[in-house]
Amino acid sequence: MAPNDKTHIETPLIETEESFPKLIAPQAAPRKYDIIYFNVLSFTYAHIASLYGIYLACTVATWQTLIFSNIIFMLAAVGVTAGAHRLWTHKAYKAKMPLQILLMVMNTLAFQNTAIHWVREHRMHHRYSDTDADPHNATRGFFYSHMGWLLVRKHPELKRRGKFVDMSDIHANPVLRFQKKYALPFVGTVCFALPTLIPMYFFGETLNIAWNIALMRYVANLHITFFVNSAAHLWGNKPYDKHIKPVQNLAVSFMAFGEGFHNYHHAFPWDYRTAELGNNWLNATTKFIDFFAWIGWAYDLKTVPDEVILSRANRTGDGSNMWGFKDGKTE
Repeated sequence: MAPNDKTHIETPLIETEESFPKLIAPQAAPRKYDIIYFNVLSFTYAHIASLYGIYLACTVATWQTLIFSNIIFMLAAVGVTAGAHRLWTHKAYKAKMPLQILLMVMNTLAFQNTAIHWVREHRMHHRYSDTDADPHNATRGFFYSHMGWLLVRKHPELKRRGKFVDMSDIHANPVLRFQKKYALPFVGTVCFALPTLIPMYFFGETLNIAWNIALMRYVANLHITFFVNSAAHLWGNKPYDKHIKPVQNLAVSFMAFGEGFHNYHHAFPWDYRTAELGNNWLNATTKFIDFFAWIGWAYDLKTVPDEVILSRANRTGDGSNMWGFKDGKTE
């Protein structure tokens, strides 16, 4: 090589989040929906079976089976709200190992994919809320945000930006790694097999009755979570931030064990209560966490001071009433 020759070495371009255009909500750019037919068939079968399960519940199922199914429904719901959502996604409180194991099993009863996958999707939802990088972008309407997003391939924007969400704490969690590693047999056993076999063995149900009522319960669990993604982004008031789509929806809060105070939650996602003052009759999940804090299994519960809540409401809210507050003071 001659002394004056220079060798050009190309430096590989490192992709960062800043290299993409900034997303501004709400956003729903035109897109082609690539349907996942397996998911469509699975959801269709599950909903038909659940409708049949409702018929069986009203006609031939034993009362023991119905009580058992309702208990499983509540455990599964709290496995999502207190576990995947408030504990693992938002780190709004800390849990000792026995409570983490309990919540992981309860979360498995709900089977909304593994908790690791759930947390990733929900962190994306908060980071890019109501844009094309939001998994269940409510800007695309009720059906899409409710369940349509599960029937089509992910938006390219979601795939591109997903790599920038920090999941190191979740991948380091041995309880969640166990659930993911043994997802197929564990979910199959906990969510479907046991809720079917227990009524057959202990309550004398036939396989037909037990199976379809188990699917009825499973689909009901899905929909209470789906309503947080859909109805709680469309219908309600916005006392904390009128510039975002999430709203306060009391009906969703009742159905989803306290998760419908969604305008508050998006304003203060780190609050373990997900609601103003937290401890009210619509927030069963907060009561669950409070109980385990009382026995020492939950700790470092994060809350927002009242003055901060009121300041945010005065600055960006729509002027509507806030739960637990009257004339700028706590009731």
